[in-house]
Amino acid sequence: MTLASAKTTTGISPALAAVYLAWASAVSVLFSIAASQILLGLAIVAVLLSRTPLRLPRVWLPLALFMTGTLLSLLLSGNMRAGLPQIRKFYVYLMLVVVFSAFRALGDVRRLIVGWAVAGGLAAVAGLVQFAWKVRGARLHGGTFYDFYVWERIKGFTSNWQTFAFEMMIVLLVAGAFLLFSPRARGRAFWLCLASAGLAGAALLLTYTRGAWLATACAGAYLLWSRKRWLLAAVPVLLGLLLWINPGSVRVRFQSAFQPRDELDSNQHRVVCWKTGWAMIQAHPWFGVGPEMVQPRLMEYVPWEYRRPVNRLPLPNGWYGHLHNLYIHYAAERGLPTALALVWMLAMALWDFLGALRRLPSGPGEAKFILHGAVAVIVGIIVGGLFEVNLGHSEVLALFLAVVACGYVAVDHLEHHELAAR
Repeated sequence: MTLASAKTTTGISPALAAVYLAWASAVSVLFSIAASQILLGLAIVAVLLSRTPLRLPRVWLPLALFMTGTLLSLLLSGNMRAGLPQIRKFYVYLMLVVVFSAFRALGDVRRLIVGWAVAGGLAAVAGLVQFAWKVRGARLHGGTFYDFYVWERIKGFTSNWQTFAFEMMIVLLVAGAFLLFSPRARGRAFWLCLASAGLAGAALLLTYTRGAWLATACAGAYLLWSRKRWLLAAVPVLLGLLLWINPGSVRVRFQSAFQPRDELDSNQHRVVCWKTGWAMIQAHPWFGVGPEMVQPRLMEYVPWEYRRPVNRLPLPNGWYGHLHNLYIHYAAERGLPTALALVWMLAMALWDFLGALRRLPSGPGEAKFILHGAVAVIVGIIVGGLFEVNLGHSEVLALFLAVVACGYVAVDHLEHHELAAR
């Protein structure tokens, strides 16, 4: 059902309302997760009232296994109350079903991506304004800007700079895919996406989130390689120029990946988290320690030198609420089978989208830009997951699921055309 064909003589039909509400839920997550979830609930009601058949993309099986594993882990954790927030988060997964069920045309997806460009641009502007205030605050605080800012980074409309960084990554990648591959990349939509990509890129840079930087670089390299391989040659030049200009001490943050300061930068504490997670996996390989139980049980599993009573070493500075690796964290928290179900879901979506791209003709295309954007986002999430539990953030999870649903709308469109051509 398209936006144009769903109107009735009595006004907006439930099918059209479902499209609008699914669109609004997916876009508003860049401003407020609460508003997005309210709109998601209304979209579910509209889909049901419209009698539109609920559709599940092919990734439903590994996703169902992931959710089942999470439930079993909760039941066996010994502290079900602590893990209930992860069960409530199942509601966010309805984004996948709602978008895939409500959107039936590529035009619906295109309008969503333009909506993300506008909302993402506004969120990026909010982050840039925050950065200006941080610069002022650092001057009043005294000391170096880097020492002040690394613990007080921009967050946009979110409560966490990691969340904001991965939101900006997704906006940048889908806007970039539109600019590189859409035949409709012209006029107002072109300038909106171009401005959004620039603003999101600047905001992402100023989050100082190195894992998101690397994830975006890998996903962006995929987009450039798929469009014109020679474009990759410009990347080292742009990186060198960026480090030379050094906006907001970005060069110092970049160098910290290789020359960290133990009292400030977070490299060593991530190693401790990964070793701790591996110890949890060895002790609880099937169902983990339980949802939300990594932090309460952390000291039982940290390397021995950090917990033995005699000459105990202080833990390196950093956040120990999770294990800073998507795959280690879910394996430690919910067991290896559940973590593998998540990896299966990511791999299946990637396989389906790349397979569909191989069947498309050369040149720009609506389905092509959607599929390339979805592949780039999955690549970004996979790489970013090596350093952050990025899908643990509800905002990032909702955006990711909406992108995956859009990818399957494109796959479904291609399959219908292939079937009609036979």
